[in-house]
Amino acid sequence: MSHCPETENCDPRAICQALGIAVEAVEARGLRLYPAAERLAVADVDRNGRPFFMTPAAGRAWQAMKAAAAADGVEIYLISAYRGVERQAELIRAKLDAGAAIGDILTVLAPPGYSEHHTGRAVDLTCPDAPAVQLGFELTAAFTWLQANAGRFGFVMSYPPGNASGYRYEPWHWCFREFDDDLRLGKISGTV
Repeated sequence: MSHCPETENCDPRAICQALGIAVEAVEARGLRLYPAAERLAVADVDRNGRPFFMTPAAGRAWQAMKAAAAADGVEIYLISAYRGVERQAELIRAKLDAGAAIGDILTVLAPPGYSEHHTGRAVDLTCPDAPAVQLGFELTAAFTWLQANAGRFGFVMSYPPGNASGYRYEPWHWCFREFDDDLRLGKISGTV
């Protein structure tokens, strides 16, 4: 089942401005706008029937990695995959509404337009014995397995400790890269 995201009639920079995000400061951190995936397919479905969309190649790699982990007795599952610019803005608005400062928010969430999730290749992962998107994930067998094996399937941890992007360490966030320079060179188009 394929899904083509609707062209979002929004300018990520204008959305950032409306949220109080200084685009110049974002780009000074070395962040760049990511192109939205052009073609998505259902890569997995959670226990509640919610579908997760990824590019077809990333979805196939995810399924192969998940199966290999299961064969080794390790359960990993998706908690997030593709999300568009407006969904990213909703996440930031929710944190702002809860009283968080924009500077703090931008250490845990990418500004709209600047998220790897827009490419359809990024995933947030967890396992049964870890809370979602928490540092405790790094203490699990699933994380140990990912560190040893994710690269075989084209996945890399995007935000390791001390990363240059200004994001906090995210052991749960991994991105599929067919080639090592895909993201840096802007080659992610969502097509395979």
